[in-house]
Order: sequence, then structure tokens, then C-alpha cells
Amino acid sequence: MVTRVLVANRGEIALRVIRACRELGLGTVAVHSAADDGAAHVVAADRAVRIGPAPAALSYLSIPAILEAARITGADAVHPGYGLLSEDPDFAEACQGAGLTFVGPSPEALRVLGDKINARRIAATAGLPVLPGSPEPVASAEQVRAHAARTGYPLILKAAAGGGGRGMEIVRAPGDLAAALGRVRSAAATLFGDDRVFVERCVRRARHVEIQVLGDRHGTVVHLGSRDCSLQRRNQKIVEEAPAPALPADLLDRIAADAVRCASGIGYHGAGTLEFLVEPDGAYWFIEANCRIQVEHPVTEMVTGVDLVHRQLRVAMGEPLAARDGGGPEPPPGLPASGTVTRGCAIECRINAEDPAQGFRPAPGRLTEVVLPAGPFVRVDTHLAAGSAVPSEYDPLLAKVVVWAPDRAGALARMDRALAECRIGGPGIRTNRDFLRGLLRHPRFRDASHDTALLAGLTAGDVAALTASTVPAGPGDPS
Repeated sequence: MVTRVLVANRGEIALRVIRACRELGLGTVAVHSAADDGAAHVVAADRAVRIGPAPAALSYLSIPAILEAARITGADAVHPGYGLLSEDPDFAEACQGAGLTFVGPSPEALRVLGDKINARRIAATAGLPVLPGSPEPVASAEQVRAHAARTGYPLILKAAAGGGGRGMEIVRAPGDLAAALGRVRSAAATLFGDDRVFVERCVRRARHVEIQVLGDRHGTVVHLGSRDCSLQRRNQKIVEEAPAPALPADLLDRIAADAVRCASGIGYHGAGTLEFLVEPDGAYWFIEANCRIQVEHPVTEMVTGVDLVHRQLRVAMGEPLAARDGGGPEPPPGLPASGTVTRGCAIECRINAEDPAQGFRPAPGRLTEVVLPAGPFVRVDTHLAAGSAVPSEYDPLLAKVVVWAPDRAGALARMDRALAECRIGGPGIRTNRDFLRGLLRHPRFRDASHDTALLAGLTAGDVAALTASTVPAGPGDPS
């Protein structure tokens, strides 16, 4: 029986979870660092506990501090949000050991799918196409060269415990191997406490497509359609949409069926995402699984009508998935693995505190102006308010602007209007708002011929031109 949920996260996702708990009649506990005193999620929760100083390693990543906060507040469940400890099997196990319900997959599922090397094995066993690469970690340049003889160049080095686009590097020539391997192993150890690295063939031009899955504790796994996340800077997503556009329906059905089969094979429960690269010829490859709620989950919610955080909480409490999950209609013939159907198009843009003109360098500061868009079918997930600080210690995500329309053209027009209304600023603060507006007008994105190489191929001049191409929303609109 869950009655009070501790939210082991911060920012917009912590506020999102607190709101869902309140709608379900559940009490809430916020944890926070000294840098987040008075933050929106702290104010919104029923109770709040400061668990450490600003550095995440001493607060949001401190398992003992979080468990102690749960004990003293009487919490009986923990929702980890995304990032931080959300995919840490040791954290999930520690929560269970403390008698807490962990709102997420089992520690065993986190170990086999949360680790990229293990996930490749599980996917291959389930019959999914997996990119050629190393089945085990590589520790020397000689080992990488041996795999390169089979994968060819370019290849990509990835941290086994990586996530969020961090801990990876493309190697284009044999002479670059040793130095790149050293950098990736060092970054992996620093970022994830695990220096294991593996090799994959690098797909240079592909669409990044992911499938949202949802499983209960009674053996049912469904998918809730596709998302496209191909617009990325430094391997981190900045624009997502659902469903993935301009790809054949039968291809997306096959990818979704593979995702469900893989998740079902390990008894997965909770929300999760399986990610794929789709090449221009229709070949597709499994690349990783994310065993948590995704930053981009709102676009799926907008096209399906399913509240994914509600579902996470209900699954954690033992409820089975309904045949018509979220109250939607029965799926059409040919989609037996899905619990719902999608309608229209939804697009999400991540507003980050970063300066595109300076290579997307983080630009923290204190907010003096926060004007958020509104209107029909516009959703903004944020924790911001005028006067609040944007700390340098954490991710630069400020807000997620999400729109829905009956078709993609309408969604693009609505997003441009919504971004034009969005005004976030203050001393030191720069955002990527104008760059996003320019990017959404790029002809390759407009006609859905974009791929993961689009942003990587932009020069500093291209970024400046895209940023300058937008029309000011009105007098005094900040640049």
C-alpha cells in the first residue's frame, strides 16, 4: 500500500511527479540540496528535507541521505524521476531493502537493460538487430583495432554505464584510437563510476527512433507508439516528436513489436524506452534501453492521452494495465501489442540555459523574467519562476515546451508561435530559444528528411544564421 512518495529528483520532473501524486491522493516528500532551497518542487511537496550541499554527489546522488529522508518523513515509496539515480540498480535494491516501493523496474531489469553491454546481449537474444560491435568491454587500443577490422571506420566508443548522450566518442581513423579510448574511459569513470567501454559501428546518417513501452507486474507489456529524437547537439536531444514522421507504418510496427518482445522477455514492468537507429534504406538497429521515464515523455502523452507518471505509480502499486489503457479506444487490427492508438502530432522543444553562439556553453544565472507560452494544445513543463536561480551545478534544462495539433504542419506552426511567446531571461542567462525556432524552419526538418547528422554538420556560422533567422515576437523581444 503506497500512501506517501518521496521524489528523489529536482527541477521540472520532480514537480511533474508531485503533481501526479497529488492527483492520485498520495502524499509527497521533496528532497533538495542547499542550492535548491525554496525551489518549486520543494514548495509544492507536503514535506521537504534538505539532504546536502549543492554538488549532486553530496545530495541528489547520496543514497544514504535519501533513505534517511524517507525514514524520517514516513515515505513508503520512492520515485526517481529521470537521470541521477533513476537507473541505478543499487539504489532500487537499497529502496527495497529499506521497505520502500521503488517506482520503476526491478533491480534485475535495471542491471540487464540499464547496462548497455548487457542490453545488447538481451536484445540479440530476443532477435533484435544489434549494431556490430564488441560483446565485452574493451580495455586497450589493440582490442578496439581488432573490432574495427570487422566494423570499419568510423566507429563509436561508448561507456557501458553511460546515458544522456554522455560518455561516447566517434573515432574516424586508427591513429585516433588510443587517445579517444583514454578520454572515454576517463569520462565514464568520472561521470558514472564505471570505466567499462565498448565498441559499436557508427551509423553516420540515421533517424533516432524510440518506442515507449509500459509493463505491469502481471506479465503484460504494451507499447505506446514511436518518437523521433534525431535533432541532437553533442548527442543530447533538443527536439522530439511523436509519432516518428515520414517512416512507413509497417516499419514502425516491426520496431515496436521488437521492443515489446525484448521487454517482455525479461519481465519488464513500469515505463521504459527502447531506442533504435533507422538507416535510409529501412534497416534498423537496437542501440539502448532507458529504464525510466524519459524527458520527452510528454509528446507520447499528448498523442495517446495516457498519463505515463500515473501509470508508473499505479503499476508500482500492483495495478494491472487496462485493456484500454488511459481510456482510449481499442487498438486497430495489426497492432495487438499496443494498448492505445495515437492521434495527431506532438512536438517538444527543450529550452536550455545555454548559449548557441558559444558552442552551447551553459549560461546559468538568476531569472528576472519568465513569460511562458499558453493557448490551445500548448503544454509547458517547468519549475521556473521570476527571481529563482539557475544553478551551475545541474543540467541546464529550463523548460519543455510541448504542442499538439491534428497534423505535423499545424504542430510546427503552433510550436513556432509558442516559442515566440516564451521569454526567459536575467543576468548571465542565455537560452537556445531563437536557435530552436530557426532549427524548426530548416528545410530538412520541415520535410522530415532530417537525421542525427543534421546538427553535427552545422558550423558556427550556420548556428548564428539559424538563430538570427527568427522574427521577433514583438517590441523588446530579447535576442
